[in-house]
Amino acid sequence: MKPHVSVLEKERIFDFSQHDFKAVQRLIYEHAGIRLSDAKHDMVYSRIIRRLRATGLSSFSQYLTLIESDAGEWESFVNSLTTNLTAFFREEYHFPILAELLRRKAGRPIRIWCSAASTGEEPYSLAMTALDVLGGQADKVEIIATDIDTSVLARAEAGVYAAERIEKIEPRYQRYFLRGTGSRSGFVRVKPEVQQLVSFRQLNLLSPDWPLEGEFDALFCRNVLIYFDKDTQRRVLERFVPYMTPDALLFVGHSESLLHLGDLFRLRGKTVYELRGHGR
Repeated sequence: MKPHVSVLEKERIFDFSQHDFKAVQRLIYEHAGIRLSDAKHDMVYSRIIRRLRATGLSSFSQYLTLIESDAGEWESFVNSLTTNLTAFFREEYHFPILAELLRRKAGRPIRIWCSAASTGEEPYSLAMTALDVLGGQADKVEIIATDIDTSVLARAEAGVYAAERIEKIEPRYQRYFLRGTGSRSGFVRVKPEVQQLVSFRQLNLLSPDWPLEGEFDALFCRNVLIYFDKDTQRRVLERFVPYMTPDALLFVGHSESLLHLGDLFRLRGKTVYELRGHGR
């Protein structure tokens, strides 16, 4: 019996050998901690072929040689392989918990780190929650939004989205958007009072140096850990600890669990954790 060949493999313009795929797996794991399963072979081809066309190269082996020596193309390589599925107020059960934290700390400086900002929907949701809860006192809130992918950060800073992206969020949050007219009809832009609470910067969670200072009252690392193996998860989460205030909350994704890190964190709510040493 002949081995199964996908439609994509039949239509491939460039040869993409198993050796090439293994090299991609190794490079993205070493640099970003992302473990690509063997089932991602077709996905990797479809994303990186765009970079071959952009650089004018004719083979994956040439491209892999290029990224080893070209920092700019290395950034494009990482950007092409990172997944950026997001939405406004995604995993909505976290936001009442955040609101409770904001009320408890009202009147004091509050710092939040969103460590997987993607195209900005998550940090802007945090900012809108702060404005909704604190009103004029929201100016004491600072949200640092980071991501490894520079292309999505540029879109996040622009704060412009298709209008359909906000159709399902509550009306009280829709008021934080400006609706486009004329040539911009069908688009919305986040209002300045929301944007001014958020600052974006590039950060690789596996980098030895993080461009951050001080501690945070809340840390969002949602739907990131699923791309890391257990050892990488521990390394990253151990580094989070010094950046958390004693009563800080750590929010992770709906399919993520820190039970294997019980020496560091304990469950506070649905996929919400606090430092193990913090006594309530």
